[in-house]
Amino acid sequence: MGSLSPVHWMIVLVVLVLLFGAKKLPDTAKAVGQSLRILKRETGKLGDEDDAPAARARTAPVSPDAEERLRALEAENARLRAAGDAARRDEPEVR
Repeated sequence: MGSLSPVHWMIVLVVLVLLFGAKKLPDTAKAVGQSLRILKRETGKLGDEDDAPAARARTAPVSPDAEERLRALEAENARLRAAGDAARRDEPEVR
C-alpha cells in the first residue's frame, strides 16, 4: 500500500501530459531541475557562511587597541550596572 505500482505511475504521467501538454512537460522538468540545483547551491553557501566567521575569529589576532576598547567597555558596563542597582535601591516600591 505504501508504494505506487506501475499502473499508478502511468495514470500520473497521463494526467501530467493532459494538464501541461507534451511540449511543455520537458521545459517544466528542466525548470524544476534548475531550481533544485540553485536551491542546493544556495543552501550549501549558507553552511559555508556560518562556518567562516567562527574560523576567522579563532585565527585573527587581537590588536592592543581592541583590547583597550574591550576593557573600557567592560568598565563602562560595570559602572552602568552599579548605577542601575543604586537607582533601583533608591526607588520606592510600587504595589
